[in-house]
Amino acid sequence: MRVSTLLETDPATDIAEQVLREAYRRMGMNLDVVRLPAERALVSANDGMMDGELYRKIGIERDYPNLMIVPVPLLTYEIVIFTLGTSFVVNGWESLRPFTIGFIRGIKIVEQNTQGMHIEPVATMMQALQKMTMGRTDVVVGNRVSGLAMAKTLKLADIRVLQPPLATFPVFHYLHKKHEALIPKLSAVLQQMQKDKVIERIQKTILGEE
Repeated sequence: MRVSTLLETDPATDIAEQVLREAYRRMGMNLDVVRLPAERALVSANDGMMDGELYRKIGIERDYPNLMIVPVPLLTYEIVIFTLGTSFVVNGWESLRPFTIGFIRGIKIVEQNTQGMHIEPVATMMQALQKMTMGRTDVVVGNRVSGLAMAKTLKLADIRVLQPPLATFPVFHYLHKKHEALIPKLSAVLQQMQKDKVIERIQKTILGEE
């Protein structure tokens, strides 16, 4: 199975990849993950050039109707605001309106909720954080785990996460409709992994919580 995902390696992607690699292994199948820009990853999966998309939030099938959800959550995503010195009261997405916002292009929840605002979309979290350090954006919006991991890689000790999160939601694996027959079996395998706490162990190992 060849599935697409975001360009950048980060802990959230690593969790989803390891969980699904194990699930497919239990089904006697191999998983090949292809990293692409976020929008192209979705289009490639929807067009059938890929067999599916590694992980996305529920509802993506409304815009990409050839994608079918595997209805077992892989992990929980937290969309937060990262800043370098900028501080303000977070009261939903409208709190961002006075600022120039960096984020990864193709992350639909951010694109939809920042329409009409001052935005600077880029290909990777690394680029988003670097733009903020250069003063070209005021804030970066993205996944908490991914942003903190990249801030650590870039040695940006002054990065702060504002509370509360803008959104918290589970993410799911999606398959192209040509693989619809796999969904019941894959769901059952993932549910068993959930029950046996295999998914939880993978998450803790990757996040260094073991």
